[in-house]
Amino acid sequence: MRIVTLNANGIRAAARKGFFDWLGNQDADVVCIQETKAQVHQLQDPQFFPDGYHCYYHDAERPGYSGVALYSRHRPHAVREGLGWPVMDRDGRWLQVDYGDLSVISLYLHSGSSSEERQQLKFQAMDHLQPRLREMAADGRDYLICGDWNIAHRKIDLKNWRGNQKNSGFLPEERAWMSELFGEVGWVDAFRCVEPGEHQYTWWSNRGRAWDNNTGWRIDYQVATPGLAARTRAASIYKDQRFSDHAPLIMDYDFDLQG
Repeated sequence: MRIVTLNANGIRAAARKGFFDWLGNQDADVVCIQETKAQVHQLQDPQFFPDGYHCYYHDAERPGYSGVALYSRHRPHAVREGLGWPVMDRDGRWLQVDYGDLSVISLYLHSGSSSEERQQLKFQAMDHLQPRLREMAADGRDYLICGDWNIAHRKIDLKNWRGNQKNSGFLPEERAWMSELFGEVGWVDAFRCVEPGEHQYTWWSNRGRAWDNNTGWRIDYQVATPGLAARTRAASIYKDQRFSDHAPLIMDYDFDLQG
């Protein structure tokens, strides 16, 4: 089972940069996209509904903002838009598909970098998600939450960790939240099951020469329940082309999606 996730920073912009041409050669079973920044009625071009996929979009109410999508080669048994919580749902931040005992989710967690108000909204979302994620981890299903969590968990997950300890995305409270998620709550950072190395980033600021110098952050994850995480077989971050300020995260699992 191959899963691809990408924060597109505008799905129409990513399309112009060749994302869908690239995607057609990836043999992905599920594709999770964040920050579509479009309403589905604006996506008339067939490329936004790739052949061979069942395609789902959960748009933000505000035009040109946020939004998530999910493409699946196999028809899911159920599709769930949102969490029933307006703070996330009005922005289009959670899209879930269910197959048998597995659920795959495209998640776009808030960024707090633009203002203190936005950071407080991010904390509010984290507080809301934690008990829900705890319940999910204990309910016996396999889950895979793919997307932009807007948090670098450990020092290894960003280049300039010393200079970012007071910045959104690497605040002590955010990192502690992730540590609890990957500890007591029981979820697993599946990427680290197969890739323990340094300098593995998925996002680079457009300021300065961050991309050229690989001054990046790993803030895009595939977060799995333990049973599925144990089946992680490979992970890669695609950087040969740039479709966004994020890079696609590609992961393979020893799992039969049709089973």
